[in-house]
Amino acid sequence: MPSSIQPSVYGAAIGEPQIEKRTIAVLVDNEPGVLARVIGLFSGRGYNIESLTVSEVDQENRLSRITVVTSGTPQILEQIKAQLDRLVPVHRVRDLTMAGGFVERELALVKVAGTGEKRVEALRIADIFKAEVVDAGLDYFVFQIQHRSDKVDRFIELMRPLGLVELARTGVVAILRGAKGL
Repeated sequence: MPSSIQPSVYGAAIGEPQIEKRTIAVLVDNEPGVLARVIGLFSGRGYNIESLTVSEVDQENRLSRITVVTSGTPQILEQIKAQLDRLVPVHRVRDLTMAGGFVERELALVKVAGTGEKRVEALRIADIFKAEVVDAGLDYFVFQIQHRSDKVDRFIELMRPLGLVELARTGVVAILRGAKGL
């Protein structure tokens, strides 16, 4: 470790850039190629997308909302927001993480195969997490869970030793708390 970088009390080195996770909402024109331009901005600069959801939110004005979860140093995150804001079909960029409280949800379908005690345990855990059985057979369940991403992650981890076979996730959707919109 270089002498200019000192370990802090919390284990991270002082002077090293802090990696932050952010949820960013982008209001865009709903037209062909917009999503490709947004993704191109991320991939062309080597930025990672942890979650991406897109949906039309205003049919009359042909507007879509893109919700992106990404991470990086504060400087990189500011660059991402500034570059998104400069894209032609973008109407608004909002960093929900920095704007204050927001509600976040993700949907996952989780297939677990098993019999006997593992099957009973999977049902017990699903009940605790308020996951719904949306399909079942004699040797499997498909659970639907909708919650914050960290809760979905925890549910999935608990299902792994019980026979997790497959999963599908929607990605994060998020909206600011309060009376104002994007």
